Amino acid sequence: MELVQRLLEFVDQIFVNLSFWASTQLANFLPEWAVTFLMMFATVLVLVFFGLGSIIWINVFERKVIGRFQDRYGPNRFGPFGLLQCVADMIKLLTKEDITPTKADRLIYNLAAVVPIIPTFLILAVIPFGRGMVAADLNVGFLYIVAVGSLGTIGIFMASWGSRNKYALISGLRTVAQMISYEIPMVLSVVGVLLLVGSLSMVSIVDAQAQWRLPFVVLQPLAFVIYFTAAVAEVNRAPFDLPEGESEIVAGYHIEYSGIKFAMFLLAEYINAFSVCAIAATIFLGGWQGPILPSWAWFFLKTYFLYVVLIWLRGTLPRVRIDQLLEFAWKTLVPLALANLMITALVAKLVPHNSLVGAVAFLAMNVVVIVGIAVVKYPRWRKERRQVVLVPRSASSEASGP
Repeated sequence: MELVQRLLEFVDQIFVNLSFWASTQLANFLPEWAVTFLMMFATVLVLVFFGLGSIIWINVFERKVIGRFQDRYGPNRFGPFGLLQCVADMIKLLTKEDITPTKADRLIYNLAAVVPIIPTFLILAVIPFGRGMVAADLNVGFLYIVAVGSLGTIGIFMASWGSRNKYALISGLRTVAQMISYEIPMVLSVVGVLLLVGSLSMVSIVDAQAQWRLPFVVLQPLAFVIYFTAAVAEVNRAPFDLPEGESEIVAGYHIEYSGIKFAMFLLAEYINAFSVCAIAATIFLGGWQGPILPSWAWFFLKTYFLYVVLIWLRGTLPRVRIDQLLEFAWKTLVPLALANLMITALVAKLVPHNSLVGAVAFLAMNVVVIVGIAVVKYPRWRKERRQVVLVPRSASSEASGP
């Protein structure tokens, strides 16, 4: 039994031990500052190659699943079972002609292709992938994620403005409105969790869930739904993919981009989708906490489970209109997040932390808020449905006649 436990501990800490061994070997013939620099540089390389490598199989997996949702095969030509289709697409994009519009602002146009990709890798630095597996355990980790994640919006707007294309500009303006609208409920939904933890550190959030012996999705189910919904809109995924909206505005803000520049936007989108799932798994699903399996295995299982939910939403729900998108943010998610935050603060003052009584109180609080919102919203929803008037084709044809 002790041998099995030691083996599990070794597998769990294999990456941490490998990092410690490498730094020890370097310390034998290099000064301390050089060892620190090389280890930091190696960490950055690992995060970059992890992001690039994960996109290869995530892209193929998503296209396969979406194909099954839509009663088709998906990619099945290049490689066994089509698993190398993403490699073929990468070769195509890298060798495709790079075109710059004549009237484009060349500096902004070219810089915009780089700006969105940088924040995606910076966010990975504060996410704990396992026990002791975090590049930088900042005491303001979540605040860092919010601040860095907002930079991607600037890159998208730069692309729309620098292209000097009216369709790209419309998409860029949609992006600004959408990002500002959905960042507010996304942050407010997590503030309730931060009240329970007392820290902004992502590692502390995971440790706090171990102290409660429950993931925060049980204590804050409403906050989890609000966060995940807002995060889907933040990364421009269906049904909130208005910034792209290729069926309405001809491919959206990146209409004038081709080749490697277009691939940069695509790469940023997929890494952002992985990042929001990783953040949700860390904050609400216990992160790397779990029995038997290595901590990093639990983290990736929870993260990819949420990514499957993203794929499910993309393959099931139709795209909403811009007015519906903004109304849903300001009239539904923001009030819900504020109500959840105020009641969470009240309950946190009245009940003991890390106790069964506290867990039941928080869960009951969420049920009360959800029931209250349903009582207020359902009659209005029924009324709006009754006001919909369907005009027969014959009547419309007569009205359009001479």
